[in-house]
Amino acid sequence: MTLRIKQLLFPLILLLSVQLSYSQIGFSSEIGIIAGPVAYQSDFGERSDFDTNSGNVGFGIGIVYYMNFDYIANYSRSFRNSYFRDHFKVRAELSWNKTTLNHYGQWADKNSVAGEKLRTHSGEAQNWNLGAQLEFYPMSLKSFSYGRRGGDKFAPFISLGAQYVAFNPSVTTTYGDQNINNADNFFPSWEPGSITDENGSTLSIVGSVGVRYKLTTLSDLMVDFRIQSFFDDKTDGLDHQLASNKTNDWLVWLNFGYIIYLD
Repeated sequence: MTLRIKQLLFPLILLLSVQLSYSQIGFSSEIGIIAGPVAYQSDFGERSDFDTNSGNVGFGIGIVYYMNFDYIANYSRSFRNSYFRDHFKVRAELSWNKTTLNHYGQWADKNSVAGEKLRTHSGEAQNWNLGAQLEFYPMSLKSFSYGRRGGDKFAPFISLGAQYVAFNPSVTTTYGDQNINNADNFFPSWEPGSITDENGSTLSIVGSVGVRYKLTTLSDLMVDFRIQSFFDDKTDGLDHQLASNKTNDWLVWLNFGYIIYLD
């Protein structure tokens, strides 16, 4: 896992170095921290079940870097009135999330051997994410930059991007001999090989909606609601092939952030 973290940190440091060099030719740099609850949608529990959605909740935290094109107008007359400059930012991110997973719903509640096997089975999803998003602001970013001096104090946005994910699931059971490699300890309808605690990596698509609030001239508060869909179904350590397993793992993350402007 340490090697994977190093593999993620190297491209992030390289990206920040490139972006900071851009700031010397007219790009503005922003950096911040985000954190908040994560609701993991996986093969644990029942789809659309309230207890599943409210019970399988974890936590995420990350650092974000923005390349803001607003100040490039000082260097390029032709870019001064550009729509792109006034409505878009590029966001790079390194984040981590962790969620403890349990089975909820009618099948886990049954007073049966199968129900007991579900209740005694738990897991943990832990992911490192590295990627970038393009954020679109319908309102003028120039006006927002002067929010404390008569401009807009709020800046709603939507974003879309991709992230590389290094996942590290864990699996436990207190049923039988407690061996996760013994299929008899798990739900009988799952085929052999459904349970895995192997590390892996995949890609994901990330989309979000959010808003910034101008706290000071050089700092913003942010609220961001995101959906992240993985290209793999083993990030939670469970990949059964029943009809209820219709999609790969995904999550929703409500994060709160604090952003500062570096120049």
